[in-house]
Amino acid sequence: MNYRYLGNTGLKVSEIGLGCEGFAGNQCKNTKLLLNAAQEYGVNYIDLYASNPQVRASVGEALKGRREKFILQSHICSIWKNGQYQRSRDIEEVKNGMAEMLELLQTDYIDVGMIHYVDSMEDWKVIAEGPVLEYVKELKEKEVIHHIGLSSHNPRVALEAVRTGCIEVLMFSVNPCYDLQPANEDVNALWDEKNYEAHLINMDAERQELYETCQRMGVGITVMKVFGGGDLLDASLSPAGKALTANQCLHYALTRPGVATVLPGAHSVEQLKESVAYETASEEEKDYAPAFASFPNISWEGHCMYCSHCAPCSKQIDVASVTKFLNLVKAQGGVPETVREHYEVLSHHAGECIRCGACETRCPFKVSIMENMKQAAELFGK
Repeated sequence: MNYRYLGNTGLKVSEIGLGCEGFAGNQCKNTKLLLNAAQEYGVNYIDLYASNPQVRASVGEALKGRREKFILQSHICSIWKNGQYQRSRDIEEVKNGMAEMLELLQTDYIDVGMIHYVDSMEDWKVIAEGPVLEYVKELKEKEVIHHIGLSSHNPRVALEAVRTGCIEVLMFSVNPCYDLQPANEDVNALWDEKNYEAHLINMDAERQELYETCQRMGVGITVMKVFGGGDLLDASLSPAGKALTANQCLHYALTRPGVATVLPGAHSVEQLKESVAYETASEEEKDYAPAFASFPNISWEGHCMYCSHCAPCSKQIDVASVTKFLNLVKAQGGVPETVREHYEVLSHHAGECIRCGACETRCPFKVSIMENMKQAAELFGK
C-alpha cells in the first residue's frame, strides 16, 4: 500500500481507503470482516457517514483494541431520527448526534470531523455564520476531533468553504464524468443523462480551480463517488458512452491535484480486494488516457490530464508534474512558496526543454506541451 500526506494535517493515509456503504450488510457482520481485511491490506483510512446506530455500534466493536490502527473520518450533522438518516443543522440535534456517535464508536476522539453534505451556498452560510461551525471549532480545541473536514458535491460551495481557511480536509466527488459538469446545488444533476447528451469538452473550470486551490492551501481531498455509483464501470450506464475499469477510475482520481485518498465503497471483502489491487496493477492497467481519448460524448482536447503519455522526455523532465505546478501558479496569479519548493526539488526543470516535440506527438489530448514548458521556465526562472 502506498501512503500520502492528507494535506497539512500531518496524517499519512493509505491512497486506497474504505467507504462505509457495505457495513450494514449481513446484519452489520460485514463491518468486522471489512475492517479485518482493511488492516491486512494496509488500508488505514475509513469514512463513516452513516448515522444508523447499528452501523456505528458495529464499527465501535470492530475497532476495539485497534483504534489507533485506523484514521477515522466521521460525519458531524449526520443524525438518526425517527428511525432514519437525516442531515441536520439544528445545533442540539447535532450535539446529541455527536455524543451518540462517540459512545457507539467507543472512542473519545475522531481524526477528521466531517461537516456533512454541504451543497448549497445558503446551507454553507447557515453553517459558517451560525452555531455549527463554532461548535466544530470547539470540538477541535478540546481534541474531540483532531481536524475539521467538509463534504460536498458542489465545487463552488467547496471553494468558498476551503478559502475560509477553516477546512483542513475536503470530501468531494471526483471522477472523469462529474468533472465535466458545472456547479449545481442539486446533486442529482451529476448523473442526469440529459446533462451528457451534448458533446462535452474539458473539465469544468471551477472543479479544476477547486483541486488546485486545495493543493495550494494544503487541504487534503478524500474522494467519494469514484465509480459514479458503479455507472462508470458499465458501458450501458456510463455517461461517457463507454465503460472504464476500476483501476482507471482510481488512477484518474489519484492524479488530481490535492487528492490524498480514494474511498470506494465495498459490500464484500472481495470488492475491497478488487480496489486494493490497484496498488499492484501495471501502468497499462491504470492508464486512462486511451479510453478518455476514444469517448464518443466527451473531449479533453488541449487539457493536460497528467496521464504521463508524454514521457519519456529526452531530457528526463517530468512533464506532468511541471504542468501541474504551472497550472497551480496560473490559478493563483503568482508563485506560492510551497509550489516553488515542490518545483525546485524536481530532478529536471522546464528550462531544459530542447523543444524536440516528441512529447506532443505522444499526447492523446493534443496539449501544447512545448509552450507549457516555455511558460514554466519563465515563471519559475529555470
